[in-house]
Amino acid sequence: MLFNSYSFLFFFLPVAFAGYFLLNGKHLTKLSRLWLVSCSLFFYGWWDPGYLPLILLSIVANFALGTVIGIATEHKRKLLATGICLNVALLCYYKYTGFIVDNVNALLGADIQIAPIVLPLAISFFTFQQIAYLVDSARGETREYDFLNYALFVTFFPQLIAGPIVHHAEMMPQFRKLRNLVVDHANILQGLGLFTLGLAKKVLLADTFAIWANAGFAAPQGIGFAQAWTASLSYTLQLYFDFSGYMDMATGAALLFNIRLPRNFDSPYKSASLQDFWRRWHITLGRFLRSYVYIPLGGSRRGTPRLLGNLFATFLIGGIWHGAGWTFAIWGALHGLGLVVHRLWTMTGRRLPPLAARALTFLFVHCAWVVFRAQSADDALHVLSAMFLKAPSPAGLTLLPLAAILAGLAIVWGLPNAREAVENNKSSSLGATVALAGLACASLIALEIRNASEFLYFQF
Repeated sequence: MLFNSYSFLFFFLPVAFAGYFLLNGKHLTKLSRLWLVSCSLFFYGWWDPGYLPLILLSIVANFALGTVIGIATEHKRKLLATGICLNVALLCYYKYTGFIVDNVNALLGADIQIAPIVLPLAISFFTFQQIAYLVDSARGETREYDFLNYALFVTFFPQLIAGPIVHHAEMMPQFRKLRNLVVDHANILQGLGLFTLGLAKKVLLADTFAIWANAGFAAPQGIGFAQAWTASLSYTLQLYFDFSGYMDMATGAALLFNIRLPRNFDSPYKSASLQDFWRRWHITLGRFLRSYVYIPLGGSRRGTPRLLGNLFATFLIGGIWHGAGWTFAIWGALHGLGLVVHRLWTMTGRRLPPLAARALTFLFVHCAWVVFRAQSADDALHVLSAMFLKAPSPAGLTLLPLAAILAGLAIVWGLPNAREAVENNKSSSLGATVALAGLACASLIALEIRNASEFLYFQF
């Protein structure tokens, strides 16, 4: 089920909210959690009920492993390794089997045939979330012996499909707080404000930029200078508004239930370095990669060459996590190389002027998004060569995309992000309320015209 759909907005969310607080009001807290788990599984199964057994099996297996790891006095590391391997194997089977077979066939001239494997929704997110839980259990940082609580931790619908990747310790204490079991009108106002801004970002901005991005990347051969920049900048803005819109809607929906999700998006295009970018873009994924990949590899503790190698490997893995394709691996490698260069640069003690640092960071991220979006490395080269090697020409440039791109850049560079805007407007002024109501109406009209489209991170 999509956040940006009538079924979610006018049926699922009101029913889930009303049932949860009605049961809590009668002091039936266990039943209220069961209700929320049931609603979340219904939300997940709306896409394809056939994959409900998979997520349930994953939850049961990881809860059992986490419990055993938590109480074990011996063989804790072996149990943890087993749990991680099982989770990674599940993810690899569904996400990478077809990719691996295709490349083996191409490399060896073989003709291995397998049945098509459909990627289950959210498998990347709930797998990483549960790997983090197992590691935290082994470290003694998490204790959970209530299956219902664990199921709620994994399935809570605002964060289930595309994150953020949450930790047990930052989520479950919130569900236990007595004051969170009653309706909080301040949280409702803040949550609805965030949700409305996120909905507007998705249906008014991201889905509009998608039109020009899709047109350019659909036929990159022979693309001109103006079309290449239009398509690439449109995708850069589409992905920004799509992902930040999802995060605003997820955060807003969770706030209705008095749950505060960790910040996962913080104006990343304002970053002054690539390291700063990864502290602002998909923050919880960066946190996961740092805590469960970079540091276990050795982090910065084993000298500069090892540090640089660990940085590169971490972001290569992060690229591969996004999808089964060479473009994702290349994108991850580019960011890994970029961070290696940034680390070497900082070791010299030199600093770029702030404006130049921001411009260079944005240009690098923007060009890397071209590789990320392209269907193949050849397609990416066609677009990048048109952007930088073809003579600038107004041919193919139209006024509407240009105006929209300039407006989009003005928004991401010049305005506070949605979370800051809502948190700084706690008094809910009349002007802000009217503006939000206008955005909500415009978004619903756009949904009626275009129909709901999937969020981009559903593909990853």
